[in-house]
Amino acid sequence: MASTSSFDVTTGVDFMEVRNAVEQAVKEITQRYDFKGLKVSIELDQKEKRITLAAPDEFKLKAMWDSLQGKMVRRQVPLQNLKPGEIEPAAGASVRQTIEIQDGLTSDMAREVVRVIKDAKLRRVQAAIQGDTVRISAPDKDALQAVIALLKQQDLGVELKFGNYRTN
Repeated sequence: MASTSSFDVTTGVDFMEVRNAVEQAVKEITQRYDFKGLKVSIELDQKEKRITLAAPDEFKLKAMWDSLQGKMVRRQVPLQNLKPGEIEPAAGASVRQTIEIQDGLTSDMAREVVRVIKDAKLRRVQAAIQGDTVRISAPDKDALQAVIALLKQQDLGVELKFGNYRTN
């Protein structure tokens, strides 16, 4: 019986690195001269997978977002997995923005990954959606390498991770 190899396609962020980046951004902002005496905040909600920025005006909010992005890049958190929402007015003539953190493939993204693989018509490659991951299997490792190369060329709006390699 021929052996099959497989791997999982998923996406996500390391929440420890996200927390560290948020703490560094808060520290930088509290020390910056242009933020002295202003009521600003950056809050991370790990359960809801979101970051909330609050500032007195849009200009300060954008400066906070730029600082936070810089800290995320240094900590190798993929910026593609951060989805900033609309800037909305908040209490006391301030503004607020919510940034969603994409952790795991949504069902639409998983279907898109499967569609890309099916459209490529790679021989004997199978894709199966398993929750927030897609398991790709094939009899030879060269086909799996071709799938990884194909998926890296696609822009699905998030950074894809390839892991859990197995040979049965």
